Amino acid sequence: MEAMASHPLMVGFDLDMTLIDSRPGIKAAYLALSAETGAVIDTDLVVSRLGPPLEDELVNWFPASRVPAMAARYREIYPTYAITPSPAMPGACESVEAIRDLGGRTMVVTAKYEPNAKLHLTHVGIAPDVLTGGLWAEAKAEALREHGASVYVGDHTGDVRGARAAGALSVAVTTGPCDAEELRSAGADVILSSLTEFPAWLNEYAAARS
Repeated sequence: MEAMASHPLMVGFDLDMTLIDSRPGIKAAYLALSAETGAVIDTDLVVSRLGPPLEDELVNWFPASRVPAMAARYREIYPTYAITPSPAMPGACESVEAIRDLGGRTMVVTAKYEPNAKLHLTHVGIAPDVLTGGLWAEAKAEALREHGASVYVGDHTGDVRGARAAGALSVAVTTGPCDAEELRSAGADVILSSLTEFPAWLNEYAAARS
């Protein structure tokens, strides 16, 4: 592994529906926001299309002029409702450990508000070396390039675009709203059914890289 020693492996991950199943928590937070504001929100529809920034979803349920205030309120109540119900995705913890077993480092790059992302990761016992929030799609490349990520793992076509913009290998999992065909069409290099397949893939990748 001499090559890996001179160029440490850095793997980036998306958060929602990649490392954590945030659907129960996000649904609970939206239900609370609905109850508080009187807005009618189809929470099942919301959690079926996670990935893009919060404001992109809120504009479907509130007038544009109210979206900034509603986003601030949602983020404020989020820790109360969304953290505890949201478990790690199958294979998530094992995938992070597999990277560390190879002497690598991990980062999480997410569109989610960073303080809330940190609460999620602490709750499920995942401690990345780097956490960056508030970045979506191609903007994720900023953080990936800054920290030298050679691989970025995500569940959305936006994650694929971010990886490609950063010059990183795009590993896509079909655990989110995008199916294999969508992810492949977006340019994913590797498609896995879930992170349970990631450690075995990583060992093959590392062997070829060394």
